[in-house]
Amino acid sequence: MRLIEVATMTLHEFVGQDIPRYAILSHTWGEGELLFEDLNQGTPKRGLQKVLDTCKQAKLDNIEYVWVDTCCIDRSSSAELSEAINSMFKWYNKSAACYVFMEDVTLSQDGPIINMLNFDTSRWFTRGWTLQELIAPHELHFFDRNWTKMQSRHDLAERLSNITGIHPDILSRRHRLERPALLLRRNNHSTNCPACKAYDGLALYLGNESIATKMKWAANRVTTREEDIAYCLLGLFDINMPLLYGEGKNAFIRLQEEILRRAPDQTILTWTESFLSISV
Repeated sequence: MRLIEVATMTLHEFVGQDIPRYAILSHTWGEGELLFEDLNQGTPKRGLQKVLDTCKQAKLDNIEYVWVDTCCIDRSSSAELSEAINSMFKWYNKSAACYVFMEDVTLSQDGPIINMLNFDTSRWFTRGWTLQELIAPHELHFFDRNWTKMQSRHDLAERLSNITGIHPDILSRRHRLERPALLLRRNNHSTNCPACKAYDGLALYLGNESIATKMKWAANRVTTREEDIAYCLLGLFDINMPLLYGEGKNAFIRLQEEILRRAPDQTILTWTESFLSISV
């Protein structure tokens, strides 16, 4: 895993379990994103500001490293890209904090009333990759276009549930606040959050949802590349499979086959036509 050191803006590579606390960025891609080669070569791009603001927030939170997908993955290496996409759900889950940057949302205040203008209709809620980025982290905070902190996923759980269809219990998780009695009933499915060491009940919550329900969460989301509508769901279904860019709609069929090998739930087949007809 490659991380940016906040103090120096330099990349460091970590392997195995020897990974420091880090914050992670969730955002939607736009023009002029800062890529891996740009950060290494010091090439100025519009996307640099987004990375700098991520580092600034991490520093405020006393976190020394950050992960940003645009520049922490060497996309010229197909092997590295495949490993990163198969690991991404885990990386978001193990982060100390996730910052959601919503470039099309503005926080405004009229007296005691605080409005998050355009929040419910933000492009962030329409993208395939941001589904796992919403669900996987323990601690997640939303920021507007000026990098003003709005609220946390925990605070907005009901509102987010109305927008996404995801159960509020999944969205209200946060560091140190899991319910031990509930988790002990399924302790073999629980792990410890590396950031706060509390029980992480995400596997339990996701295990209670049917395959069809999870597919429904993703049904109206889109990706730029056709194959990514399948690849962005790998972590949600705890699937690891090789990436074959160029395979087109067959990526989703392969995902279905892998899911059915693990859980013979035929409801997944009802979503074949919906996903294979998605416009990207």
